[in-house]
Amino acid sequence: MSKSIISTDQAPEAIGTYSQAVRVGDSVYLSGQIPLDPATMTLVDADIRAQIHRVFHNLKAVAEAAGGGLGDVVKLNVFLTDLAHFGAVNEVMAEYFHEPYPARAAVGVAALPKGAQVEMDAIMVLPG
Repeated sequence: MSKSIISTDQAPEAIGTYSQAVRVGDSVYLSGQIPLDPATMTLVDADIRAQIHRVFHNLKAVAEAAGGGLGDVVKLNVFLTDLAHFGAVNEVMAEYFHEPYPARAAVGVAALPKGAQVEMDAIMVLPG
């Protein structure tokens, strides 16, 4: 199977040696998104809910550029610098996802790029 690179200016450009997403067949692998505003490439407000919303907006933009949406996500990984924000992730996530929810992991980490409090990556499967 061939792979294709997904890119959109509606999400932050890569800040390293990676693509925003890679499609292989019906699967799309979305790179980690931190709460960067794609227009300014700066971190959004320090409020954790604002950061979580921005991350979901960024993931949604990449998913749509790949021809899908957040409803096509089958696996979501959440990285938090403070696991006390786990509840906020659940509350905000309920605004973007509906049952059946994707499989998910939440991992506490010491630090994230640019001082972000949250990062998420995802795997999406497009309808065949």
